[in-house]
Amino acid sequence: MTTIHEFRNVIEKYKVVFFDAFGVLKSYNGLIPGIAETFAYMEATGKEYFIVTNDASRSPKQLAETYHNMGLLAIDHERIISSGMLAKEYLDLKVNDGIVAYLGTENSAHYIERSGLQALPVREIGPHNIDQVNALVLLDDEGFDWFTDINRTVNILRQRTIPAIIANTDNIYPVSGSNQVSIAIGGIATMIENIVGKRFIRFGKPDSQMFMFTYDLIRERRPISKNEIIMVGDTLHTDILGGNKFGLDTVLVLSGNTLAHDVESRIISTGIVPTYICPDASI
Repeated sequence: MTTIHEFRNVIEKYKVVFFDAFGVLKSYNGLIPGIAETFAYMEATGKEYFIVTNDASRSPKQLAETYHNMGLLAIDHERIISSGMLAKEYLDLKVNDGIVAYLGTENSAHYIERSGLQALPVREIGPHNIDQVNALVLLDDEGFDWFTDINRTVNILRQRTIPAIIANTDNIYPVSGSNQVSIAIGGIATMIENIVGKRFIRFGKPDSQMFMFTYDLIRERRPISKNEIIMVGDTLHTDILGGNKFGLDTVLVLSGNTLAHDVESRIISTGIVPTYICPDASI
């Protein structure tokens, strides 16, 4: 039988908490109940936090504003580490000029523009400029016409030998507190990858780059070991697997992708075992 722990009893053992965002801190209905109290407790006890998210739909400042608008003023944009930041690093190193085409919203193009490159949505790529496209980035599942622009993406990648970068590896995300989900850009990317027969470059959990990036940020300011950090997430295949692979203790919360009625069967079927399971991340 799965043991369910109280979140406060878990995090009091650690100095730093890595939080996933959607399904852990917030949902489509707003903040997960009790999250503001969690951050007040962490501030009062001197615990540090980082939000380690596969959300590349907006810049860290814009992501922080969404929390502020919901009343959670404790979120600092400098403590939001998104997979889009790693995609930007890749573009900085590997793509020197030309057009970077993207699937996503105008806000998500922030990561491309920060690299000093020309960002154009896929819909604006045609015979007149396709030869100038030197990379394609899949950023978000919104901001484009699925039928037209996904077909156009397939054809760009058939015609151009360029890197395709996935800045969010999530396949799905919860729509509400029910069993309903939506297809995330990672799921769209996997479909396109299979169609064009090419391997894409992936950034985001469960790969270790995001954890290493955040770990290095902490160590620039203070000595810390991995056993003093815990990763909190709602998804076994990204948050928990990624934290486990990086050598962190992990907490699976049941407020997002993984729900209480099937948590035990999912753990058994995947073989991905969190250190703790909590109902949610509230205190």
